[in-house]
Amino acid sequence: MRLSDCHNIADMRLLARKRLPWPVFDYIDGAADDEVTKARNTAAFDEVDLVPNVLAGVARIDTGCTIMGRHSALPLILSPTALQRVFHWQGERAVARAAERFGLWFGISSLATVSIEEIAALVSAPKMFQLYVHKDAGLNASMIERCRAARFDALALTVDTIVSGKRERCQRSGFTTPPRFTPAALWSYATRPRWTLDYLLREEFRLPNLDTHVREGTGKAVSIAEYFNTMLDTAMDWDTAARIRQDWGGTFCLKGVMSAADARRAVEIGADAIMVSNHGGRQLDGSRAPFDQLAEIVDAVGGEIEIICDGGVRRGTHVLKALATGASAAAGGRLYLYALAAAGQPGVERALALLRDEIERGMRLMGVTGTEQLDRTMLRRRGA
Repeated sequence: MRLSDCHNIADMRLLARKRLPWPVFDYIDGAADDEVTKARNTAAFDEVDLVPNVLAGVARIDTGCTIMGRHSALPLILSPTALQRVFHWQGERAVARAAERFGLWFGISSLATVSIEEIAALVSAPKMFQLYVHKDAGLNASMIERCRAARFDALALTVDTIVSGKRERCQRSGFTTPPRFTPAALWSYATRPRWTLDYLLREEFRLPNLDTHVREGTGKAVSIAEYFNTMLDTAMDWDTAARIRQDWGGTFCLKGVMSAADARRAVEIGADAIMVSNHGGRQLDGSRAPFDQLAEIVDAVGGEIEIICDGGVRRGTHVLKALATGASAAAGGRLYLYALAAAGQPGVERALALLRDEIERGMRLMGVTGTEQLDRTMLRRRGA
């Protein structure tokens, strides 16, 4: 199987599975407990059908929109994800360059493997920094100040990860960051020589946004669950979020909002945007899918705050359904991580090209020339 054989995100997942050692693939692909919520995140889109209009004159369409004050060529954000160097040696650099080529927002994580400063110097595309609130207040302040100095366009505070979900695939594989070549997984690493040689012979794994403050930024092997459960601040509350918004002083997003009541609180503290997200099903298994919650949240705060539907997006039609429900944009992580793991920057670019084509084709078939024309009259929930 080659990159040219990939015609959708599901194909990218298959190619990533072939090219990655299984502990690394399972880290990307896995979720919490029984992985019910992860599956629901995508399946939720299948419960709503599109109702197209015809004879609308769609020879020329515009897929662009404004997200958090910056123009985007598509109503799509590449959500911040951690540890990208582990999945492919190009890591965040590949994703940043692909996002710039396609004119998209993208994000990097507190646990990114490329520094805030390097990403800022590398591309001019709109970018957000995803902040985990650590117990170390000095580390939090340092990351915020570095983002301000590097002129990041938005800060996204993740609010659904004060402790780690139980990611059983990682428990079985013993996955750590950086990866350890355990006896149980040694054969998998040995039979993926391209990944293994790239990992061993190219630049050393680092978490450069952390390494001035914690040992876990210098290459100390630790499981993600151990890191979250020991390093992150479980006392974080709405006062914390409001204080971080004030300290940051720029465009501010809350990532991980799932209830209408919390969306209302986000408006009250002055957030500019929320990402309706359950962390890809990696935290609380059994929680609702973002798309299932979207209409309720739009009805509660639509027009007062930007609403981004984050999670489960695998098709251009998923993006259109989110917009028709009232979202400002859709977002996802695995949709480009599979592609990154499969083929680095060319993989991410192919995935984005496929999604762009699906969005454009879907708009024409829906009879809309601009994303703002999508609304709930074009949706029908099955069984309703």
